[in-house]
Amino acid sequence: MAYIIKKLALTLVLILASVSTAASNKGTDTLNIGIGAEFENLNPLISSQAATRYMLYLAHRPLIILTPDLQWKPQMIKEIPTLKNKLLKPKGPGLEMVIEIRPEMQWGDGVPVTCRDIEFSVKVGKGKNVSIPDREKYENITSVLADKNNPQKCTITFVKAKFDYFANIPDPLPEHLEGPIFAKYSSKAEGYDQNSLYTKNPTNPGLYNGPYVISEVKLGSHVIFSVNPQFKGQRPQFKKIVIKLIPNTGTLEANLRSQSINMVSSAGGFSLDQAVVFDKKVKSENIPYQVVFEDGVIYAHIDFNLDNSILSDIQVRQALAYGLNKKEMIDSLLEGKGRIAAHFVTEKDPWYTDQVKKYEYSPRTANKILDEAGWKKGADGIRVKNGKKLSLTIMAVAGVKLNDNIETYIQDQWRNIGVQLNIKNEPARVFFGDTVRDRNFDLALYSWVSIPDNSPRSVLHSTSIPTVANSKAGQNYTGYKNKEVDSLIDRLETELDSKKRADLGKKLLNLYAKDLPVLPLYYRANNAVIPAGLKNFRLSGHLYYETLNVEEWTF
Repeated sequence: MAYIIKKLALTLVLILASVSTAASNKGTDTLNIGIGAEFENLNPLISSQAATRYMLYLAHRPLIILTPDLQWKPQMIKEIPTLKNKLLKPKGPGLEMVIEIRPEMQWGDGVPVTCRDIEFSVKVGKGKNVSIPDREKYENITSVLADKNNPQKCTITFVKAKFDYFANIPDPLPEHLEGPIFAKYSSKAEGYDQNSLYTKNPTNPGLYNGPYVISEVKLGSHVIFSVNPQFKGQRPQFKKIVIKLIPNTGTLEANLRSQSINMVSSAGGFSLDQAVVFDKKVKSENIPYQVVFEDGVIYAHIDFNLDNSILSDIQVRQALAYGLNKKEMIDSLLEGKGRIAAHFVTEKDPWYTDQVKKYEYSPRTANKILDEAGWKKGADGIRVKNGKKLSLTIMAVAGVKLNDNIETYIQDQWRNIGVQLNIKNEPARVFFGDTVRDRNFDLALYSWVSIPDNSPRSVLHSTSIPTVANSKAGQNYTGYKNKEVDSLIDRLETELDSKKRADLGKKLLNLYAKDLPVLPLYYRANNAVIPAGLKNFRLSGHLYYETLNVEEWTF
């Protein structure tokens, strides 16, 4: 009888703990979210890091979004222009579309969002001294004209008719605040980047048009989002959302257990292996959380810096690919939850194909290739050519346990084929903000998340190599140049027939696998940890994160 009472008491404690967690959220009206990566820039046009997008979507809304069900949906505008609704029409080789911003949309200082804000964002995007991830989409716009009778109704004209026209309507920037700054500093390299209010005064409410505004930023610690009183949409339940920056992902679980956080972000949060292990603990220990998984378009890979004298040799890159046992790595480090990647497109994409050159694990082939390339093993087992060791450095975001494990695994694997691999990791803000963008690396390990049927211009086109001359615009960090790839990207962007576009995409994937500018590793599911009882939370498997629907979250 005593045993039964003790058991009932324990059960009651666990139930009360669960209720307490939900109640504490309702009582304080604060949701604390842990994230393992710092933002690199809060300006929505300049930022490219997943963790930054996740945060910004709480406060800054796109005109159009992609739902978790992969359906395009208007968010800030009344409807998406199509030929059928006559809001879209051909104009020579280009397109002309009409959009209308919802009349209730306004900035956090009460100023309405208008066509002037979209026109201004195009101006910033075209700025030669601004570090835009994908400048070409802005350069494809010739004009943004407001209706004489309605400043929120815009006619946008595109130079070329592109299949993803609706995804390339630029998000607005508050022209009334940022306009004078751009006018003053745009003539200097990265002058606007460094002097934008998003950098200098990110708590100015006029910078944001979503359900929240940023009310406090403490680098290395947290970002606080408070309810935007000027937001006319559904009012969010939580008065505050605190994004706590916890760069060591190994400490996220400790913070969950102590309830200093009650949620872990899907961007820069638990690695897949950590999420799987924590999910088992939640179920076995009855911890008041839920681990959510969603298959998505997340691609883990290693960028080769093709300007590196060693890595510029395709034989070396091929040998490194043959010398890595991806299946064993996934099985041992991800508990089999990842899928081997041969290129950057997942099965969710209409371009997907597995009919590309593959590099099945074969140390014998790797050694043979390096021998033929003139790299001979020295007494210490490391290869040498012309007096130079085959020594490389791999870099990733510091504090992420999975990164450490993958790097150590690869280090051991490549040691077997005579390659010395050094490991040097950095905080996310430095790694993404400086090192990768400046192309100051040999090998860069990271993941990216995209959307299906998405042009790879910003990561593969030769014009997207970040340089001082283009103010480091673009994300072609490898320095990859292939005229045929450039041509395929140019053609597929203007191909409106989805089947023909997929055929062009598959040709591109074959060249990508053959040239190997990047070492594909695996595709993985996305994950997040949410408090028990949180409703209307739907995890996204792509770059339009679930924070776009934060006002629907409730207990």
